[in-house]
Amino acid sequence: RELLGDSSLDLDIEVLQGETGMDNEIRSSRIQKLGMVLAGYTGDIHPDQVQILSGSESYYLDTLSPEERGESIGRLKKHNICCILVTRGLEIPQELLRVSMESKIAVLRSGASSAVTIAKLSGCLEKRLAPRMTIHGVLIEIFGLGVLLLGPSGIGKSECALELVLKGHRLITDDYVELTRRGIDRLLGSGGSVLKHHMELRGLGIINIKELFGISATSVSKTVDFAVRLERWNSDADYDRLGLDQDSVEFLGVSVPLVAMPVAPGRNVATLVEVAARIHLLRQRGYRPLKTGD
Repeated sequence: RELLGDSSLDLDIEVLQGETGMDNEIRSSRIQKLGMVLAGYTGDIHPDQVQILSGSESYYLDTLSPEERGESIGRLKKHNICCILVTRGLEIPQELLRVSMESKIAVLRSGASSAVTIAKLSGCLEKRLAPRMTIHGVLIEIFGLGVLLLGPSGIGKSECALELVLKGHRLITDDYVELTRRGIDRLLGSGGSVLKHHMELRGLGIINIKELFGISATSVSKTVDFAVRLERWNSDADYDRLGLDQDSVEFLGVSVPLVAMPVAPGRNVATLVEVAARIHLLRQRGYRPLKTGD
């Protein structure tokens, strides 16, 4: 039911059988085709995935006798299939509608080709079903990199981000960062709709970055490339002075490179974060500042 209400899907889907099954849950962004099940192989069916019935499945059913077709479609009763999506506007056998109603399977139809349907459906489901979490921090785009500023409240994350905006970089979100895992090793960061393009600064209150500095100073979302953890200077701590240590922090099973940045009077944190971004870009190209011969 939620899938049909998603305007971003853009597939013009019609409901062939919706009396039952519209509240079934889709739990995976992967798509499966019904061909193997209809042919008798049911060992690898995933009932929580959208099942596609395309031209090849329709052609196979047309080659069967009425008894064989009824037996083939009847195999669907053994599985709690959440949904069947018919592509290319194909007509389907009445046996399928009957079995889907008995087994509470929603049957939908799109006029688009199988390739287009699967591509759009996969993208929509990946976005809706992707693991996500919310953290306290600031996300800013520096030299095309998504930099996540972490640290305790009052350490100066927002002030650092504001100075970076003044340097020409772009704010993604302040204070509230929603992280979404895309694929295996990609984290996408974005902000909420309530305080979009806004920043809280102690003494000034909540300011609108877009109105103050223009639309080019903000962006909606960005892949997180590395994180900077701001922490209060501790004279007893052993800070990295050679740039050899490679720390990381993990969110949603994705490891993100981490730079620990001590904050103390006289240290321009925004400039240091900007330099950290330049160093990260060099490392992506294989450059190591202390490599022999450099």
